[in-house]
Amino acid sequence: MASTSTSAICLYSHPMISHRASPRNLRSQVLGSSWWGYCALLPTSVYVSSIRHYRFRTSVTVAASTADGVPRRPVSGRRVFKQSQGQGPLSPVPVREIASFVVPASLFFAVTFVLWRLVEKILLPKSSRSSSLEKKSSSPGVKWSFAPGTNLLAGLTAKFDRESKQKLNEFAKEIRSFGSVDMSGRNFGDEGLFFLAESLAYNQNAEEVSFAANGITAAGLKAFDGVLQSNIVLKTLDLSGNPIGDEGAKCLCDILIDNAGIQKLQLNSADLGDEGAKAIAEMLKKNSSLRIVELNNNMIDYSGFTSLGGALLENNTIRNIHLNGNYGGALGVAALAKGLEANKSLRELHLHGNSIGDEGVRVLMSGLSSHKGKLTLLDIGNNEISSRGAFHVAEYIKKAKSLLWLNLYMNDIGDEGAEKIADALKENRSIATIDLGGNNIHAKGVSKIAGVLKDNTVITTLELGYNPIGPEGAKALSEVLKFHGKIKTLKLGWCQIGAKGAEFIADTLKYNTTISTLDLRANGLRDEGAVCLARSMKVVNEALASLDLGFNEIRDEGAFAIAQALKANEDVAVTSLNLASNFLTKFGQSALTDARDHVYEMSEKEVNIFF
Repeated sequence: MASTSTSAICLYSHPMISHRASPRNLRSQVLGSSWWGYCALLPTSVYVSSIRHYRFRTSVTVAASTADGVPRRPVSGRRVFKQSQGQGPLSPVPVREIASFVVPASLFFAVTFVLWRLVEKILLPKSSRSSSLEKKSSSPGVKWSFAPGTNLLAGLTAKFDRESKQKLNEFAKEIRSFGSVDMSGRNFGDEGLFFLAESLAYNQNAEEVSFAANGITAAGLKAFDGVLQSNIVLKTLDLSGNPIGDEGAKCLCDILIDNAGIQKLQLNSADLGDEGAKAIAEMLKKNSSLRIVELNNNMIDYSGFTSLGGALLENNTIRNIHLNGNYGGALGVAALAKGLEANKSLRELHLHGNSIGDEGVRVLMSGLSSHKGKLTLLDIGNNEISSRGAFHVAEYIKKAKSLLWLNLYMNDIGDEGAEKIADALKENRSIATIDLGGNNIHAKGVSKIAGVLKDNTVITTLELGYNPIGPEGAKALSEVLKFHGKIKTLKLGWCQIGAKGAEFIADTLKYNTTISTLDLRANGLRDEGAVCLARSMKVVNEALASLDLGFNEIRDEGAFAIAQALKANEDVAVTSLNLASNFLTKFGQSALTDARDHVYEMSEKEVNIFF
């Protein structure tokens, strides 16, 4: 028997065509040979399955032909097999099966080829020619985005470049047109600053310019080189909130050494450290135009304070130094104090939040006592000062002749420290504003402060907020302020005075003729306290203009009482009434609104009420 190998190559190479076949059979033979040739391209398993199925169907066809009675020549089994292999008609069934496999495979190969070409274009590096064109087109333009994601699509680059330049041109026009220009928070970055700096070079109008919070770095400050040296109109430059760091400070100081116009430089929250402070100190030794330098909320430590102290020894033009929120500590302040001893120009010293402690304040007060200038403002709030440190502050207060404003806010001097400050205030006749808020002072300490006000007519602003003075402390103040003192602003927020304390304050308002601003926030006054204050408001009071009753759990009853007081007193002097964060409904708010309108109709006075 002939070999039954299923090798597609063998069958394709030797197709069997009968010489006796009719034209129809000849066509079938040709088609059959073509199909065998196509199967040579298919996997072996697919081919074997197809050929076996084909043989079965052909043998059935031959058998059926014999059964019909068509006379045939007897042939051997081998002859029948050869005829069935070479001459049998092509069945449509295997064609459909092949099509069902070939069509999806073709689609798969086509889709894979397309995806491969796309990935190749995206991931593979561009040609040198295209990259050079990109660099050429991107260098002169300003790549400033106005919305997130605008730099992701290359097709939109030109559009956003036009928008960026249009905005920057508008900013530049402002610099050339107005005397004070605020461009804070525009996020134009270094490249935007380079664009705008040109306007400053020929500026003849803008005296104050703020570039705060714009993402400007040390590299961007180079835009000022050659610009600020020649500009004598600009007086105030604000670069706060920009991460310029020490390198940026060095670059800026190199430029400002020769500047003769800028008088106020603001570098708050600018990531400055000791090296940046050192650069500023060196600049202050040579610059004679700067009057105010703000370096709040940076990272300046002992070394930076030492450098600034050295600058104060040589500089005789600086007026205000702001160093709030740094890390000076006791040692840094001690170094600064040495410079203060010989300095004659300094007027304001801001050291809030530097953790100087009792020892630091001792050295500082010693330096200020030897200060040959006339210091008018001293801010040493939030510096961990206790009653022991308050003693040194009190000793300085007794000697100070020019100090107008003293801030001891958020320390911990307590009643003992308050008593020492009170004794010093009896001898001082210069301090007009004193802030003792948040110092754990109780009724006893407030009583000492109140006693000073009997004879002291200089103090006009007294801040005692965040001290648990209670109703008794309010009573001590009220008894003095009825007929004594010249207090214009009294702040007692968060002092736990309650409704009883409000009653004492209300009684004072009936007689006091100086208090114009009264802060009673968060004291738990409730309706009872509001009613007491409303009674006093019915009495003619030509002084009280601003009353703050926020966070006091006042309800509609208290609101109705205040509304009636406003209507009853046509000569009421109140222009601002804060009732925010209370428990008023729409009825209480409506009553107050009607009272406000009534006052306006009767006297044409506007009362601003905040809910």
